[in-house]
Amino acid sequence: MSIGTLTLRPLDPLEDAGLLHGWVTHPKAAFWMMQDARLQDVEREYMRIAAHEHHHASIGLHDGEPAFLMEWYDPRHVELVGLYEPEPGDVGMHFLVAPTDRPLHGFTRAVITAVMTELFADPATRRVVVEPDVDNKAVHALNAAVGFVPEREIDKPEKRALLSFCTREQFLAARGVAV
Repeated sequence: MSIGTLTLRPLDPLEDAGLLHGWVTHPKAAFWMMQDARLQDVEREYMRIAAHEHHHASIGLHDGEPAFLMEWYDPRHVELVGLYEPEPGDVGMHFLVAPTDRPLHGFTRAVITAVMTELFADPATRRVVVEPDVDNKAVHALNAAVGFVPEREIDKPEKRALLSFCTREQFLAARGVAV
C-alpha cells in the first residue's frame, strides 16, 4: 500500500501558527512540551526560529495537505551547545506528525524517512543528531528503524534526553541500500 506523496514547504510563522498550535497542544504531542501554549506563544516560537540563522522549520505535506513539522538546526549553536562535542557536518533534527482521526499505517516511519532523506540531500550533512526525551519509547523505535544509534543520556534544561546519531551510511543501511 502506498503512503502517498510527502513534500516540504517553508513554514510561515504567522500563517501557520493556528495549524501548529493545534498540533503542538494535542495530547499526542506531549513530548513537544507545548501543551499549555497559547496561539501567541506558538507564533512567537516560530518567528524566533524563522529569524534564527542556525534553526529552520518546514511544514511537511501529505498529498498536498499539511501533515507534519520538520525542524533542523546546527547543534554548535542551538539545542545541544555544551552537551556534546559536535563534528563537522552534524545537523540536529526534530519532527512532529500532526494528529489525525484517520491514522495511516506506516505514515510516521515514512515521515521520518522523508525528513532524513531531505537532511542527507545536503552533501554537507554527515550525521543527524537527535535528543528525544528518554521516556519517548515510540520515537526511540522510529529512530532505530532509520539507523540512529543511541550514545548516552544527557540533561537538557527541559528534559532528560537520549542523545543519538545517524550517519548517512547508517541511514542507507537501515533502508536496505547498499553503501
